[in-house]
Amino acid sequence: MSQTTTLSQVMERVETMSRNHTDMNIKTKEISFDSLDTVWIGSQSHSLKPIAQQSIANRLGIPIQYLRKCPEDIQAINLNHWIKYEKNEELFFRFDRNDVRAIFTPRYIPTDNLEVLKKFDALNYAADTRVQCNLDNEFMSLSIPDNKQTFQFYGEKMTPGISVSNSEVGLASLSIAAFMLRLVCTNGMISKTEVSASYRHVSAKILAALPAVLSNVSQELGRQKEQIKLSLESKVDNPESTINNFNNQFLLNKTEREAVTWAIPLEYGFTMFSIVNVYTKAAQYKELPAESSFRLEKVGGAILGMVKHTVN
Repeated sequence: MSQTTTLSQVMERVETMSRNHTDMNIKTKEISFDSLDTVWIGSQSHSLKPIAQQSIANRLGIPIQYLRKCPEDIQAINLNHWIKYEKNEELFFRFDRNDVRAIFTPRYIPTDNLEVLKKFDALNYAADTRVQCNLDNEFMSLSIPDNKQTFQFYGEKMTPGISVSNSEVGLASLSIAAFMLRLVCTNGMISKTEVSASYRHVSAKILAALPAVLSNVSQELGRQKEQIKLSLESKVDNPESTINNFNNQFLLNKTEREAVTWAIPLEYGFTMFSIVNVYTKAAQYKELPAESSFRLEKVGGAILGMVKHTVN
């Protein structure tokens, strides 16, 4: 669920969450498994979090859904067999206390949320800057409205800004894009622009480009005004059918669809602007993980960008 807070409060929470995080390169020959839930590194056992389970299964070429259906002894047989064929002599493990939160090749160089936030501090963003944040152990998205650029269409007040997303466990790359906040209800949307940028976690230098990218994204925000105007003028005869089609088009999962269903009566209307706001409102559904909230905001932005091509 998206939460309005300040940069300093986000920083404090991230510092608390990362207090027990450690990283280590582990010799592949020292790795063995009791099951999909438990890995041994030498003589010490560790619990595997779901993302770590997914990442090691992907690494070894074993379908994760198959593994999860297997008894623990069959899981161990599969994992211990295929780990012998791992090409890398070492694997990169990310820990939270004794739990393994993700597994990568040694080529992976992480960009942690704390690094991203410190970069904003270095760019002189004030600690009390109001932001919208989705944050959990797997994903962070941070949207920073620029109140100086607030504008109004047909009684709708909108504030543009920038959005930064990041995953320390490999769910997504560090990404920077345009953001639009609807002030009447604090719905936010992530709008893809020509200058949006995404970086894989393979270089320690990826944050160096942040100032230039932030500047470029800010320059493109004006283009979204015309899209919002078009969406307010674009009529929709059957909102439910249109929403169902978008649910299918964007491959929303069960919980995301539940969020959309919850949001429909809160943003119901017969324009594409209303359809967009169903998805941005859905991002505030309490049961959503941070990645899904961010995803629904992106869906809203993507639909906004499609308005001129939509035919009902």
